[in-house]
Amino acid sequence: MNRLVWMGVLVLLNSLIISGLGLSYPLGTVGEQPGGEQGRELYRIHCLECHGAEGRGDGPRAALLAPRPGNLVSAAISAKTDAELLEIIAEGVPRTAMSGWSHQLSADERRNILAFIRTLVHFQELPSAQVPSSGP
Repeated sequence: MNRLVWMGVLVLLNSLIISGLGLSYPLGTVGEQPGGEQGRELYRIHCLECHGAEGRGDGPRAALLAPRPGNLVSAAISAKTDAELLEIIAEGVPRTAMSGWSHQLSADERRNILAFIRTLVHFQELPSAQVPSSGP
């Protein structure tokens, strides 16, 4: 019984922390993607607590999950096609906390979330290599 009480307390504290952090956790700027604003709000509601504000898999619940949530801005995820990512969003990932969202979110809502996720990846230009000049 004592263990059950502690589990309940932990769940309650976790939900209080998540609700407080979810409201104040800043999100990056939305790019010019269609549905970006709606995608940002849907991401905040459904994804932020596990994947974090910047999509790095470091949300408030991440430490409680095994395996940890995916890093949405990693090279491996960024290389996936939109169709692959939409399938993951709809169907989830087996043996993880990532359940499918096809029953809770419409196809348009899932596309809007994907549009927002794509804005989280920021590519930087590599500094151009200077060719050494030949001597005098």
